[in-house]
Amino acid sequence: MPTTRDPAADLLHALLSRLKLRQLSLLQAIDRHRTLGRVAAEMRLSQPAITKALREVEDIFASKLFERTSRGLVPTPSGEAVLHYAGRWLAELEATTRVLTSLEAGRGGRLRLGLTQQVPQQLLSAALVHLLDRTPRMAVMTREGTTDELVAGLVARELDCAIGRSYDGDATGLVQEAIYQQEPCLVVAAKSVKRLSRGPLDWARLAQLDWILPPPNTPMRRTYNAIFVGAGVQPPVPMLETTSIRSMEMVLRTQPNAISILARDVVADMERAGHWAALPYRLNWNLPPVSFFTLKELEAHRMVKSLRDAVVEVAQGMQRTAG
Repeated sequence: MPTTRDPAADLLHALLSRLKLRQLSLLQAIDRHRTLGRVAAEMRLSQPAITKALREVEDIFASKLFERTSRGLVPTPSGEAVLHYAGRWLAELEATTRVLTSLEAGRGGRLRLGLTQQVPQQLLSAALVHLLDRTPRMAVMTREGTTDELVAGLVARELDCAIGRSYDGDATGLVQEAIYQQEPCLVVAAKSVKRLSRGPLDWARLAQLDWILPPPNTPMRRTYNAIFVGAGVQPPVPMLETTSIRSMEMVLRTQPNAISILARDVVADMERAGHWAALPYRLNWNLPPVSFFTLKELEAHRMVKSLRDAVVEVAQGMQRTAG
């Protein structure tokens, strides 16, 4: 009696029994250089050896992974899929080596934390103190970026968790929890506050100023554009597009008509330096909430869960104080 074969099971068996990690590195090198000659030079092998190695990998996956074109070797749809997962597998392996190295050095483990620049200083301090004041001390890696960049880092297995704005995109396996609500305010150079705060809040007038806004196609830029449209005003063409607090501070200090929107508690931290200040207007909407991110598979991880609990506790205390 004939049996039903499962192609997926056969492919999995081939991968488990035949695939080697160096073959995944080879695929990444081909994708990076797009010519076998450059790959051969990087890996210090002959071009025929690289050609043979690629054929072996394609035989293991039972799929053609690259096509020769006028632009060099270009991944096929199967190649794109394999490269996507190869990157994740190798990233996980690199993360494992870092954790093992930190344990050998007497650390309590290693955690990779992503942060947006507009995370309140109190939350940032709480996160780092929680991780670094442990016995044995944790090894910690932090990376700053936009929420979109941090989510991409999580999905690529380059981060374990992150604190940023709520994410409105689609990311498989992402878990996010809103932990803190921030009030927005308009921020300008301290020396310009008196001049720019004359009269009632007028979005048409404000739109004529020199705006500093987040980059296009980010959640915060979409939020700000919606505010202008809701006020019946064309969103301004920004003078500067950035999420860098340092860049904002420099421009606000030197440009008398520069203006941006930031969280009021972030502005309060920076006002003490005396370079910028909030305009005395209350905005009748809230910023997307500060959220804690991780992946479903890491949600119950001891250190991720511990950090999440510590950050949430501090955020709740901050919210009660603000309220």
